[in-house]
Amino acid sequence: MAIVDLVAAKAHLNIMHDDDDTLIQGKIDAASAHLEALLGYVVEDEFETVPDDLRQAVLALVGHWYENREATGEHIFEAPLNMWDIVRERRSYAWE
Repeated sequence: MAIVDLVAAKAHLNIMHDDDDTLIQGKIDAASAHLEALLGYVVEDEFETVPDDLRQAVLALVGHWYENREATGEHIFEAPLNMWDIVRERRSYAWE
């Protein structure tokens, strides 16, 4: 079970072509790994079905990283703010 699949990410990005599928899948994988590192657990191990807010966090990262591929320009942000709100509510603070 993936947090987000390619079809959902492309719908979120409003992408109708297949030209960037490999690029988008890479961003999905990276965003999922990043989210799980911030949460302190693997989403698949914690939930039978992925909660909508965690799905939204991955989509927000994928969208941000797809639109801002370079660390230059006017719109440089660390991560979408709504992603941090979701992480704060779901994070595991019990570090082993």
